[in-house]
Formats: sequence, structure tokens, C-alpha cells
Amino acid sequence: MCLISPTKKAYNELMAEELNEEKLKELNLKANKIRQLIIETLVEAGSGHSGGPLGMADIFTAFYFHILNHDPKNPGLPDRDRLVLSNGHICPVQYVTMALAGYFPIDELKTLRKINSRLQGHPHRTSLPGIETTSGPLGEGLSQAIGIALTRNLDKKNYHVYCLTSDGEHEEGNTWEAVMFAAKNKLNLIQIIDRNYIQIDGNTEDIMPLDPLKEKYESFNWNAIEIDGNDIKSFVNAVEKAKTVLDKPTIIIAKTIPGKGVSFMENDYHWHGKPPNKEEAEKALAELKIVEEKLNA
Repeated sequence: MCLISPTKKAYNELMAEELNEEKLKELNLKANKIRQLIIETLVEAGSGHSGGPLGMADIFTAFYFHILNHDPKNPGLPDRDRLVLSNGHICPVQYVTMALAGYFPIDELKTLRKINSRLQGHPHRTSLPGIETTSGPLGEGLSQAIGIALTRNLDKKNYHVYCLTSDGEHEEGNTWEAVMFAAKNKLNLIQIIDRNYIQIDGNTEDIMPLDPLKEKYESFNWNAIEIDGNDIKSFVNAVEKAKTVLDKPTIIIAKTIPGKGVSFMENDYHWHGKPPNKEEAEKALAELKIVEEKLNA
């Protein structure tokens, strides 16, 4: 269920009705399964990004199994919510989540980054139904989402527009041009930034400091919410609150742990852009299996 402009009472009733403890457990188990499949997919491919996909598994789980109005059997549904992935290098988490949701067979994940595969290292819109935009060069996704939001308004539609971005791409100037444009035009869209503090060369604050990020967005006239991005309930609550803000765009600053769930990957920027080898994958999967057992206890 997605409400266009819920009242506070309706929002509270929605949360009480849908996100109970049983559903939350189901979502957390799904996120852990997604992490396992990410590891298996990456080791099969022999290339790809590990840190970001593992860190964003909770958010993608929340989107595809609780938040989005979408239909895997009808990916072109006219009134579907639009999810734009700007930081396309974390696409393994989107591919895995979409496969579990029913967009394509799970076995196809084995083709990641292979020649003629629909699952390339960055998403390609016309190759895979359910992918809204083609990404690659960082910093373009927010502008793409803005174009979609403007089209929605012109067409007088009510679907939601979400844009996933990285903190590293906030070093791109065109990101901030888009930030200004969205605020000027009071666009009703929701951006989620993966605030994991890593990029390929190290910590974002060493390379090009972004903090205080929340205050920066507020000064650009955005509604800003800061959360634990690995807490599904907190993320769902933040999205529902953001939907009630209709006169300005919202940024959800989701602080995530890169490599979440795998101890030797967590918070280590070296895992930003490399996959595990066979031995590392076995160790990672063993750790995630322990998490699964604890969730089922």
C-alpha cells in the first residue's frame, strides 16, 4: 500500500497494520538472503562491487518487498513507482532483489558481467524490464529522477519517484545543480543517499569532506531525514514521513555499513570495488548463515 499524502493518523495506522514484528522478521531474513546471493553472484562473476551492495541490502529489501507499488509480471505498469539507481555500480543488490521479487529467474544471476548478459556491471534500461534508467557515470541519476518527476507532474500522475545515490558522487558538481533545481521547482521526490563514508580511494571525508551533509541539504531547502540505513523499520518510517512532505524534495541520509554482514568487509574501503575469491566467499557465506540462524531463533 502506498499513500500519496497520508495524514499523521493514517501513517501511524499504516505502520501498525503492515510492519508488524512478523513482517519485519520476514524482511530481515530476506535481506540476509539477498546478501548471500550477492556473494554467490560476485564470486561467480569474478568482478564487481561488494561493499555497497551488501550495505544497501536492507533498503532494497524494504523497497521491493514493502514500499514500492510495482508488479514483476508487468514491469511497465503505468502507475508504478519509479526507482532510479544513480550509483549503478551497486547494481548486484538490485539484480538479486529483483530476481527474488520475480522479475527474472534467480539462475540468471550467474550471468552477471558476462558477454550478452542482461545483468551488466551497470544497469541498462532497455536490457532488463524493471530497470528505469541506464547508469554509469556518477552524478547523473538525480537529474534523471527530476526529469521523471517533472513528467509525472505534467501528466498529472500520482506515482512516487525515488532516487538512490552514493555519498561519493556528491563530489560531482552536477549533483548539486540537480539539488538546486529540485528545490527551486518544489519537486515531490525522495532521494536516498547511501552514506557509507567510503569510495574507491578511501574515506569520503579524507578525499572530499561532505559533512555536515544534513545541514547542507536543509540550506538548499530540502527536507532532510537522517537514519540508520541498516534498520529496515527506521527506513520504512522515514519513507512514509517523506511522502507527507509535498512542497519540497526530501533527502533520506541513510548511514549504512559497507560490507554489512561480513566481518572482514565491513567499513573497509578496499572492498568498494572488488569481489570475494572462492575462499573469501565461503567465509562470508558462513557468517551470513549464522546471522540467518539467529534471525530464525
